Amino acid sequence: MRDLKTKLKLNLNFTKDLSEDKFDELCDKIELYKQIFQDFNKVHNLSNFKDLNAQIIDSLKILDFKDFKNARIICDIGSGAGFPAVFLALVLKAEFYLFEPNPKKSAFLRSVKITCKMPNLNIIKEKVQHFKADFKADIITSRALMSILNLLEICKNLENENTKFVLFKGSNLKNELQEASKLIKTSEIFEQDLRKYCVLKTNIC
Repeated sequence: MRDLKTKLKLNLNFTKDLSEDKFDELCDKIELYKQIFQDFNKVHNLSNFKDLNAQIIDSLKILDFKDFKNARIICDIGSGAGFPAVFLALVLKAEFYLFEPNPKKSAFLRSVKITCKMPNLNIIKEKVQHFKADFKADIITSRALMSILNLLEICKNLENENTKFVLFKGSNLKNELQEASKLIKTSEIFEQDLRKYCVLKTNIC
């Protein structure tokens, strides 16, 4: 636990604004997540991540660059093992919708929701393009799922003119933005090591 707290404080500036109780609660739930992940992974081979702390910091680092406190609904596409949505949901008060059609991964996410007592997580076991939404997302997140162009095309049912996409990308970001340029109204890029965080709005609506 001490190692986790030290790493979070060293790598995530926003944690300085958390009260001691909130920071301790965040760390406790992260440690609980890690235990659930390790237990589940032994049986189901969920992922081969070697350093969960690095993945968690990567998930939360965007909060050092952008303030999402006012977001009410956040959708995560292709949630997998929960990066970044589970960890953002530990900090933000928004209602989260995690789209994960894989039965094994969605079962894991439900276990995290129950065990970590996260009522703001909603696990949707279907592809986002098939989901009949009765809401529009303030933010849509996705990490290393598919190209920007393909993602924008399958998320039309979740967005309106105010929706922001927060995408966790790598070295191919420039090419992906160019490919999807006709659909993009504005974009911002924030970099941390090899990670590129892209925040964009579309001109679809």
